[in-house]
Amino acid sequence: MSYEFLSSFAQTWGLLYFVLMFAAAVAYALWPSNKKEFQRAAHMPLIDEEPINE
Repeated sequence: MSYEFLSSFAQTWGLLYFVLMFAAAVAYALWPSNKKEFQRAAHMPLIDEEPINE
């Protein structure tokens, strides 16, 4: 195996891997059943409750 072969292999499959991971992250973020969780997280800084410290 030469350096050129390994470099080409890593570039090709690495790009494919990262494109698939990006698509999975976007699909997770836009999935309709996750909307409620993301809405709650988005409003957390606006909640005016003091945390309970025991």
